[in-house]
Amino acid sequence: MKSNILLLTIISIVTLISCKQNRTSVHQTKEIVRKQPKVVSYIMENTKMWLKQNATDSSKIEIVTAINRTDIANLSKLDSLVIPSDFDGDVVYYLPFPLQVDYLKDVAKVLLFSYPTQTFGAYENGVLTYSGPTNMGRKKDKTPLGLFYTNWKAEKTTSTFDDEWELKWNFNIENKLGVGFYEYSLPGLPVSHSCLRLLQKDAKFLYEWADQWILDDKEELKVKGTPVIVFGNYTYDEPKPWLQLIKNPKALDLTQAQIENEIAPFLKSILEQQKIREDYTKSK
Repeated sequence: MKSNILLLTIISIVTLISCKQNRTSVHQTKEIVRKQPKVVSYIMENTKMWLKQNATDSSKIEIVTAINRTDIANLSKLDSLVIPSDFDGDVVYYLPFPLQVDYLKDVAKVLLFSYPTQTFGAYENGVLTYSGPTNMGRKKDKTPLGLFYTNWKAEKTTSTFDDEWELKWNFNIENKLGVGFYEYSLPGLPVSHSCLRLLQKDAKFLYEWADQWILDDKEELKVKGTPVIVFGNYTYDEPKPWLQLIKNPKALDLTQAQIENEIAPFLKSILEQQKIREDYTKSK
């Protein structure tokens, strides 16, 4: 009888240890099912001609606006468009961020903005969760580069630059400078006063996806929000970078190595702040 009890005790302890090890050492990789196009190549087409045939096709419009870094309202204002030969894939396959970055496997969430390609990528433990186009700061008012964290957010607020500008789904990343990302007009090139403009659907997604900062009763910072990294430089005096896709469909592709190079200087800080948030969450 005693031997049976001892055996059951040993099994229980081993099982408990095994479960604890599984909880602490195994990352839950987010699985996303996506449809890949058979071919990724591009041509240039006249905007009016293309819209005449495809204006009511919402799936094609979504892909074309992303490729040309614009929105529906501004699409018809462009003389010509970069058009893919195959529309059968999900939008992420027409944008430059890699679907996975192993270097980010320990980072719960990080949002990356690429200045040269005018796109963003949201990653969870190294898996690309979401991606889309952006129009960033103009030459005179460039978007600051480096590591930031999401601070406060508001479904609707007024720009600090011009009180006539209404910003929807706004998420601040630099409180003193008033820099943030939000829904606003995308004419297809960097024209903002240092902020990061987004399509409505993308702004709403990031508004819910990213975490706000946490302040104490004295409004002092206790926990930082989701890390945001803005990197690279835009070639203002040259043709739009995505026009290169016609000759080389991979011209703007960002590799895992490039992403690692941009993340490396900030990884320690990101993981430290992540630990602070995790500890705070556990304490609550």
